[in-house]
Amino acid sequence: MTTTNTTDTVNANVPAALNSRVIGVAHYAVRACLEGVLGRHGATFQQSVTLRVVVVAGGSLDRDALVRDVIGSLKVDESEVRGVIGELTAAGLLEEDPTEPSRLRPTDAGRELYEITTAESAELSARLYAGIPAEDLAVAGRVLGLIRDRANAELAAA
Repeated sequence: MTTTNTTDTVNANVPAALNSRVIGVAHYAVRACLEGVLGRHGATFQQSVTLRVVVVAGGSLDRDALVRDVIGSLKVDESEVRGVIGELTAAGLLEEDPTEPSRLRPTDAGRELYEITTAESAELSARLYAGIPAEDLAVAGRVLGLIRDRANAELAAA
């Protein structure tokens, strides 16, 4: 009788060919590390992505533009993004711009959370990417960008 290893382990001495499983496993491992950072500060991954978009925009951002940006990044439903915006607003991390209620802006607490989690995430990233040659990172970035663009085209055509 032949048995099959269903855990699909990878020998650390043999480079894995890039495929969807390798990308997915790496993504979820890194995301789990990031969620550990965020969790220490009471934030979720979705909240972090949403808050980042507003902070990086500077000033305030149109609510609908924020929703579109986060949908494009996370590939989630509009209702989920609007729910996350509600969570961030209820937590006092985002607020309506008093001069334009259709726009959102980060509060001081929102900026502080963003800065703290960004700094801690940068430390994590430095450990994760340490020792990987810059040219390898550049190739990986180009390949993953191409795969992302093709996947987005598939989603748009569906």
